[in-house]
Amino acid sequence: MFKAKHLLILLLSAIIIGFSGCKSNFEKIRQSNDVGKKYQEAIRLYNKKDYSKALILFEGLAQKYRGTAEAEDLNYYYAFTLYKLKDYTTARYKFKEFADTYPGSPNAEECRYYAAYCYFLDSPNSSLDQENTYKAIDALQLFINFYPKSERATQAAQYIAILRDKLETKAFDNAKLYYTLGGYDINNYKSAVVALKNTQIEFPDIKYIEEIDFLIFKSQFMYAKNSYASRQEARFEEALVYYNEFVEKHPQSKFIKEANELKTESLAGIALAKKLIAEEAEAIKKYQDLEKKGAKRNADSLKMN
Repeated sequence: MFKAKHLLILLLSAIIIGFSGCKSNFEKIRQSNDVGKKYQEAIRLYNKKDYSKALILFEGLAQKYRGTAEAEDLNYYYAFTLYKLKDYTTARYKFKEFADTYPGSPNAEECRYYAAYCYFLDSPNSSLDQENTYKAIDALQLFINFYPKSERATQAAQYIAILRDKLETKAFDNAKLYYTLGGYDINNYKSAVVALKNTQIEFPDIKYIEEIDFLIFKSQFMYAKNSYASRQEARFEEALVYYNEFVEKHPQSKFIKEANELKTESLAGIALAKKLIAEEAEAIKKYQDLEKKGAKRNADSLKMN
């Protein structure tokens, strides 16, 4: 029993020592004071695509190589190691730092490009906050300004177009949301008109322009339809102005049939609002006449008494 237990302990120890041996080569180099050997191992690991271990060595070497001739290459590999590990936030900082520190380097253009590209990769989908998208556009445009004749400038311009498309979608979705929420509060329809118009101003060439023009009309129509009768006439009239603008700009629109139906409803709404207002005015006048007659009878009664 004891012998079997002892053998098991020896076996486990051998396994542990074996694993320790596998790790020891990297650990020995990591803990070594031989920076040259450590740098060579970091490059070897990078080329082997073992970026996690390469990063550990590059991080340890960064301070020791500061101010030396080798620092330029080290920082170049350091930035790309972070990029390969998809740490785009730190990578873009390191890429920019490299380009600013070594502007005359043959790698400066590439690093400035990747600094901007990391912002592009960190840009979230259109439903989320777009701060990084704006920063990416600025960084990519700055790259184009620095290197207008670079082949990468063409790609940077394409990325800017993708990012602007995302901002357009974000703005359109936000504006459209007011219309969607109109059923809970009619003032959301009014807000939808304002938001949709602002989207047009911010993005005059937006790909959603046809739907935006239609929704401006429809939002105003819904705002008028759900208003008090006393305010419907003016609000329906404004809706018809938007209808005319929509039809003039998009005579073949897929929304034209619905737009025409809403126009008919708007005209009917105006007629009905006028009728209701006239009836209300007549009712008020009759009530006032009755009050006057009642007051006259009371006055005559008092005289007779």
